[in-house]
Amino acid sequence: MSVTLGEIRGLTESILKTLKKQGVTDTTALLDATRTRQRRKELAASTGLTTELLSQIARRADLTRVKGVGRVYCDLLEEVNVNTVMDLASQDAEALHPQLITVNVVRQFTQRPPSLEQIRDFVAQAKALPDLLEA
Repeated sequence: MSVTLGEIRGLTESILKTLKKQGVTDTTALLDATRTRQRRKELAASTGLTTELLSQIARRADLTRVKGVGRVYCDLLEEVNVNTVMDLASQDAEALHPQLITVNVVRQFTQRPPSLEQIRDFVAQAKALPDLLEA
């Protein structure tokens, strides 16, 4: 499922305009444009953005492939070092859930943190998705 780039944390209007000029307007296009190290270098060269920033944005876009994971849950997952679909696929939902609740109590990302059932579903979805990002 593709979402607009405006839903990805860290994208300023300037970055959004720069990516749009390259035809990158949603997460599907972003993941395609940043799939490999070489593609990230090429996009960096054509946009003036750093490969580090592009990698960071791509990881956030990657997590949005999981239905139900949007900007807020991406932020929450990043806080516990779950940065990609493959990271999420390797998690134990029963161990991940209390970590997310603890982080949310401190950081207050959302009034409705994901339930254990949602986390189980997120992990199951992640396990079924292909790895799209080269390290």
